[in-house]
Amino acid sequence: RLGLGRIRQELAGKGLDAQAVSEALAGLKASELQRAREVWQRKFGEAATDPKERARQGRFLLARGFSGEVVRRVLALDD
Repeated sequence: RLGLGRIRQELAGKGLDAQAVSEALAGLKASELQRAREVWQRKFGEAATDPKERARQGRFLLARGFSGEVVRRVLALDD
């Protein structure tokens, strides 16, 4: 449900050291795009029809901690 940025913030906030956070994130990096697509699908389900809606969807994913590149790929429906 969360991107790497948000997970990093949450783990650091819990007091984990940088090494432990890095190790935890290394295993999650490969699945970030898939997680972002699943979150987007549950929330929106269909591609934006106008720039305003596309921006809203992008902000939602960014707030969840997904990187700009991942958000761009999800919204462009690349693959």
